[in-house]
Amino acid sequence: MPEAPTGVVTPDETLVHRARGGDSFAREELFRRHGGVAYRVAFRLLGHEQDALDAVQEALLKAITHLDDFDGRSGFRTWLLRIVTNTALDAGRRRGRRATLSLDDARTPAAELSCEDDPARGLYRQDLRRILDAALDRLSPRVRTAFVLFAEAGLSYEEIAVVQGIPLGTVMSRIYAARQKLQAMIDLDRIDES
Repeated sequence: MPEAPTGVVTPDETLVHRARGGDSFAREELFRRHGGVAYRVAFRLLGHEQDALDAVQEALLKAITHLDDFDGRSGFRTWLLRIVTNTALDAGRRRGRRATLSLDDARTPAAELSCEDDPARGLYRQDLRRILDAALDRLSPRVRTAFVLFAEAGLSYEEIAVVQGIPLGTVMSRIYAARQKLQAMIDLDRIDES
């Protein structure tokens, strides 16, 4: 039976323990809590909404199936994002990363449309997001993944090292390279548009 809300946030570790014991509410809460960031990471890696939704669904099924394999050396969120990242990268290799769809081509995720700012600022944000998405498309998968985990998921360098299974220094160099390349590409795109 689901617990009544008490205003106290149950730690992920407790939810994992309950989920392993068959508590479907705990399992649903874990995925509700981390589903948004999982989608954002998959979307930025794949560049296509439906592909990202498919990758997240597949990753969540893998996480449910292998919840007993979670050993607690990292946080649940980090473990889940590793599964999401690997699933998205596998999907990208199978299908190829599709070009990011513009607002004219497809429905934009609701999180990107909700803007309380003035319309001009909202259009500027959409233009900047389009430019950034195009620049992300040009990064290598390894560099793009490190940058997305940092910028979209808010993971620390240490957590990214765990997710990608690489040394901390490699994470630092990949994020630095991504920033440099993205800035150069964005600057070029702005020059081309003027």
